[in-house]
Amino acid sequence: MLKSSVAALVLCAALPASLLPAAAEGRGFNGTWSVQLVTESGMCDSRYTVSLAIADGDVRVASTGEGGATVSGRIGSDGQVGLTVRHGSTSGAASGRLQANSGSGTWNVSALCSGRWTAQRRTARVAQAD
Repeated sequence: MLKSSVAALVLCAALPASLLPAAAEGRGFNGTWSVQLVTESGMCDSRYTVSLAIADGDVRVASTGEGGATVSGRIGSDGQVGLTVRHGSTSGAASGRLQANSGSGTWNVSALCSGRWTAQRRTARVAQAD
Protein backbone atom coordinates (compact mmCIF):
# COMPACT_ATOMS: atom_id res chain seq x y z
CA MET A 1 0.00 0.00 0.00
CA LEU A 2 2.59 2.61 1.01
CA LYS A 3 5.50 0.42 -0.03
CA SER A 4 7.32 2.57 -2.62
CA SER A 5 7.03 5.95 -0.96
CA VAL A 6 7.52 4.66 2.57
CA ALA A 7 10.62 2.67 1.69
CA ALA A 8 12.30 5.73 0.32
CA LEU A 9 11.05 7.98 3.08
CA VAL A 10 12.41 5.92 5.90
CA LEU A 11 15.89 6.75 4.74
CA CYS A 12 15.49 10.28 6.08
CA ALA A 13 17.39 12.19 8.72
CA ALA A 14 16.47 13.47 12.11
CA LEU A 15 19.68 15.52 12.19
CA PRO A 16 19.97 18.69 10.12
CA ALA A 17 22.55 18.43 7.33
CA SER A 18 24.22 21.64 8.54
CA LEU A 19 25.34 19.90 11.75
CA LEU A 20 27.20 17.18 9.89
CA PRO A 21 30.79 17.29 8.55
CA ALA A 22 31.58 18.32 4.98
CA ALA A 23 30.98 15.86 2.13
CA ALA A 24 34.64 15.08 1.59
CA GLU A 25 34.88 13.75 5.13
CA GLY A 26 32.42 10.91 4.36
CA ARG A 27 34.58 9.33 1.63
CA GLY A 28 35.31 6.24 3.70
CA PHE A 29 31.70 5.16 3.14
CA ASN A 30 31.66 5.51 -0.67
CA GLY A 31 29.88 2.73 -2.53
CA THR A 32 26.50 1.05 -2.77
CA TRP A 33 24.71 0.01 0.38
CA SER A 34 21.77 -2.36 0.77
CA VAL A 35 19.43 -1.00 3.45
CA GLN A 36 16.81 -3.20 5.13
CA LEU A 37 13.91 -1.40 6.76
CA VAL A 38 11.79 -3.05 9.46
CA THR A 39 8.55 -1.43 10.61
CA GLU A 40 8.03 -1.60 14.37
CA SER A 41 4.85 0.51 14.58
CA GLY A 42 2.31 1.98 12.18
CA MET A 43 0.75 0.97 8.89
CA CYS A 44 3.79 0.58 6.61
CA ASP A 45 4.92 -2.69 5.04
CA SER A 46 6.69 -4.88 7.59
CA ARG A 47 9.99 -5.12 5.66
CA TYR A 48 11.54 -3.45 2.69
CA THR A 49 14.99 -3.25 1.06
CA VAL A 50 16.41 -0.30 -0.88
CA SER A 51 19.83 0.47 -2.39
CA LEU A 52 21.63 3.70 -1.61
CA ALA A 53 24.74 5.07 -3.29
CA ILE A 54 27.21 7.15 -1.27
CA ALA A 55 29.82 9.36 -2.96
CA ASP A 56 32.00 11.68 -0.85
CA GLY A 57 29.38 11.77 1.91
CA ASP A 58 26.46 12.55 -0.42
CA VAL A 59 23.64 9.99 -0.56
CA ARG A 60 21.21 9.15 -3.36
CA VAL A 61 18.75 6.35 -4.07
CA ALA A 62 20.58 3.79 -6.23
CA SER A 63 17.63 1.53 -7.04
CA THR A 64 15.46 2.61 -9.96
CA GLY A 65 12.14 1.38 -8.53
CA GLU A 66 11.73 4.03 -5.83
CA GLY A 67 9.17 6.09 -7.74
CA GLY A 68 10.92 9.46 -7.86
CA ALA A 69 11.89 9.85 -4.23
CA THR A 70 14.59 12.43 -3.54
CA VAL A 71 17.29 12.01 -0.92
CA SER A 72 19.31 14.78 0.69
CA GLY A 73 21.69 14.79 3.62
CA ARG A 74 25.14 13.55 4.51
CA ILE A 75 27.25 10.81 5.96
CA GLY A 76 29.78 12.31 8.36
CA SER A 77 33.41 11.24 8.71
CA ASP A 78 32.44 9.31 11.85
CA GLY A 79 29.64 7.50 9.97
CA GLN A 80 26.81 9.61 11.41
CA VAL A 81 23.81 9.32 9.09
CA GLY A 82 21.76 12.44 8.41
CA LEU A 83 19.31 12.10 5.50
CA THR A 84 16.01 13.58 4.39
CA VAL A 85 13.83 11.84 1.82
CA ARG A 86 10.74 13.22 0.16
CA HIS A 87 8.21 11.55 -2.07
CA GLY A 88 5.45 13.83 -3.20
CA SER A 89 4.05 15.58 -0.12
CA THR A 90 5.26 12.88 2.28
CA SER A 91 8.58 13.06 4.11
CA GLY A 92 10.31 11.18 6.87
CA ALA A 93 13.43 11.03 9.01
CA ALA A 94 16.21 8.56 9.81
CA SER A 95 19.28 8.64 11.98
CA GLY A 96 22.02 6.22 12.87
CA ARG A 97 25.61 5.37 12.11
CA LEU A 98 27.58 3.51 9.47
CA GLN A 99 30.75 1.58 10.19
CA ALA A 100 33.19 0.14 7.64
CA ASN A 101 30.76 -2.33 6.04
CA SER A 102 27.53 -2.15 8.06
CA GLY A 103 25.29 0.26 9.90
CA SER A 104 22.04 0.68 11.79
CA GLY A 105 19.61 3.25 13.10
CA THR A 106 15.99 4.28 13.38
CA TRP A 107 13.47 5.89 11.01
CA ASN A 108 10.00 7.41 10.96
CA VAL A 109 7.53 8.69 8.40
CA SER A 110 5.44 11.44 9.99
CA ALA A 111 2.77 9.81 12.16
CA LEU A 112 2.35 6.91 9.72
CA CYS A 113 5.01 4.49 10.90
CA SER A 114 8.45 4.04 12.41
CA GLY A 115 11.07 1.37 12.82
CA ARG A 116 14.72 0.47 12.51
CA TRP A 117 17.13 0.05 9.61
CA THR A 118 20.27 -1.95 9.02
CA ALA A 119 22.71 -1.54 6.14
CA GLN A 120 25.39 -3.66 4.49
CA ARG A 121 27.97 -2.35 2.04
CA ARG A 122 27.89 -4.24 -1.25
CA THR A 123 31.24 -5.46 -2.49
CA ALA A 124 32.06 -5.24 -6.17
CA ARG A 125 33.49 -8.31 -7.81
CA VAL A 126 36.03 -7.76 -10.52
CA ALA A 127 36.41 -10.34 -13.27
CA GLN A 128 39.99 -11.23 -14.16
CA ALA A 129 41.20 -12.74 -17.38
CA ASP A 130 43.69 -15.58 -17.23
